[in-house]
Amino acid sequence: MFKESQFEKTLPLGIQIKARGAQSNQAGRFERFARETFLDGWDAELETKVLQTRTVDERTTKIITKNKSPDISFDRSINPYRGCEHGCVYCYARPTHSYLGLSAGLDFETKLTRKKDAAEILEKELSSSQYQPKVIAIGTNTDPYQPIEGRDEIMRDILKVLSDWNHPVMITTRGTLIERDIDLLAPMAAKGLVHVGISMTTLGSRLSRQLEPRAPAPVRRLKIMSTLSAQGIPVRAMIAPVIPALTDHELEAIVSACANHGARAATYLVLRLPGEVSELFETWLHENVPDRAKRILKRLEELHGGKIYDPRFGHRFKGQGEWAKLLKARFELSLRHAKMSKTLPDLRCDLFERPQRIGDQLALF
Repeated sequence: MFKESQFEKTLPLGIQIKARGAQSNQAGRFERFARETFLDGWDAELETKVLQTRTVDERTTKIITKNKSPDISFDRSINPYRGCEHGCVYCYARPTHSYLGLSAGLDFETKLTRKKDAAEILEKELSSSQYQPKVIAIGTNTDPYQPIEGRDEIMRDILKVLSDWNHPVMITTRGTLIERDIDLLAPMAAKGLVHVGISMTTLGSRLSRQLEPRAPAPVRRLKIMSTLSAQGIPVRAMIAPVIPALTDHELEAIVSACANHGARAATYLVLRLPGEVSELFETWLHENVPDRAKRILKRLEELHGGKIYDPRFGHRFKGQGEWAKLLKARFELSLRHAKMSKTLPDLRCDLFERPQRIGDQLALF
């Protein structure tokens, strides 16, 4: 169980907000009071420091999360971490930090929780006689290969369990650390047990640094695709989010670049701004692209029936209206030109079995 008291509730004075997506730490929507730190003149000589990332352990009794959304193709997922140091300002997972009593702003990027015993709990769940194997999605909320994975290796431990049990898994990431686990992923791919989706937002390094301050540069993500594909690991380009009037003009170029770097399939998702993300993104727009802010927001309203965001199933990922239809047509045409598919072959569930352990009775046949 996570306790919010493990983190301070406000930003310390004298902190420099650098290399972060959010520029504020507004209270979550479930908080009774809003807290704000400000300099009153008495602290003028405080040393300025860059805001650092902190991580605490989260105890849990279950690791596989079930969902019933008709918008997605899987019914279960695993999230090794809460919060994400990549700091993508548009991240739709930011509001989940409000359930922890933390802010969807800077807290989401700097106050992370980890499930260190995730692999052990996963093995217990897979061992249940009632468990029925279906594809597990990892990275659908926050990135399992964000920087802290290099130290904690929780994702690697999870992969070891899934590999031992011949369990299918679908991974979504933009982190270079996935290359570390090729020794596990390549044999799983040979059995038809793994797909990897690499997130691409833009091909522009400057815009990427503004939108996703601590994520790998676009050229580096393309290299990840090439590296994984060379090892026989099926790769899908996840073109998300497509931001109207900011990145949508790159759609065809992104599809082509991903195809040239080994991606076999591609999908796209239009920007969505649930909960607190809306205000954070609007602030980002006015600070980084003020000349286009009004146009971008107007286009988002057109996509969502006059609102910045429409959470209804069937609408939230693609939007509606003429612009949405045009974007879909452009995407499908670009796939045909690149000779890519929308989907990868189905993963296998029939290989799932309990691995032999020391002390187990040997099978007769």
